[in-house]
Amino acid sequence: MLKGSCHCKMVRFEIDDAMDGIFHCHCQTCQKLNGTSYGSTGFVSADTFRIVTGQDSLTGYESSPGKQRYFCANCGAPIYAQAQTNPDRIGVRVGLMDGDPGVRSKAHIWLSHEKPWFEVLTELPQFNEFPDQD
Repeated sequence: MLKGSCHCKMVRFEIDDAMDGIFHCHCQTCQKLNGTSYGSTGFVSADTFRIVTGQDSLTGYESSPGKQRYFCANCGAPIYAQAQTNPDRIGVRVGLMDGDPGVRSKAHIWLSHEKPWFEVLTELPQFNEFPDQD
């Protein structure tokens, strides 16, 4: 079982199954919502993810049509995102994990939005958009 929490620890969650790899997303939304050049997300089945404490501390935001992102209302940490087009899959911010999630990075995505001050220096695959759209 994987466990994680926000910075203030008001929101804690558990995941019963392994993540389906980690993607480093450079889209403008991830940049703005994380205050950095990219957001690192691990995908899990929705039925394996649960909020253990702090459900009342979560606040949601529709960052793009049909995509809801959830944050801790106290510390502002981004917790997870879920799209209406694929409600069975949740994207969890891997920086919130309390330990090793057991999977490694798969790719850098949405490099078409990459900041000019950040250079991706890695052997990982790189895509201008999401891999199946590139």
